[in-house]
Amino acid sequence: MPAAPAPAPLLDPVALNLLIDELVEHGYSVRPDFLPRQVIGQLNDELTVLETRQQLTAAGIGRGREHDLRPDIRGDAIRWLDRNSRAQRAYLEAMNVLKDELNRALYLGLFEYEAHFAHYPVGSFYKKHLDSFRGRGNRLISSVLYLNEDWPRDGGGEIVLYDPEDDSREMARVTPEAGTFVCFLSEQIPHEVLPTHQARASVTGWFRRNTSQGNLVDPAR
Repeated sequence: MPAAPAPAPLLDPVALNLLIDELVEHGYSVRPDFLPRQVIGQLNDELTVLETRQQLTAAGIGRGREHDLRPDIRGDAIRWLDRNSRAQRAYLEAMNVLKDELNRALYLGLFEYEAHFAHYPVGSFYKKHLDSFRGRGNRLISSVLYLNEDWPRDGGGEIVLYDPEDDSREMARVTPEAGTFVCFLSEQIPHEVLPTHQARASVTGWFRRNTSQGNLVDPAR
């Protein structure tokens, strides 16, 4: 009896190589149709259910004692991925493949990947910021996977990436269309989410390195 064919990889090797090349050259990469459409649809359905059931949490800025809700800065609601669905496991498996490829090609010492669903209601935004915390540079590469199908031209909600040397100069403005995957250097690329004119769905994540020192474990478990 012939052996069953191997399952298709979640990430296309050509797309992976292009992402790494762009990250090295520009500090960011924008890859359309980066994951299978089935996974995108399942993640979007899951986020829709969470939002309908009011199981999302208003996002804040900072962490620990410095964490604060600031709707004048950030207006999304989130829920951290916990691998409790097939779609989440597939997505996190794909990100693990990407982590390993980044480490192999760039020797970054990436330790883990963390991610959450993000739902931006109409009129919400996230003002310009960096993703690394002061004195705690464990987030090296940020990522966003968009889940909205058929995003209209006037839908707003674009992510804007700015030049690290001149944060008034746009390097990229990305429409939040389903399947588009954006990644960029967390400590270097200022970015913002423009006001959205309809509900905007995504998965936001970070590839982290291990910066544990003494009795302080970082990333926290």
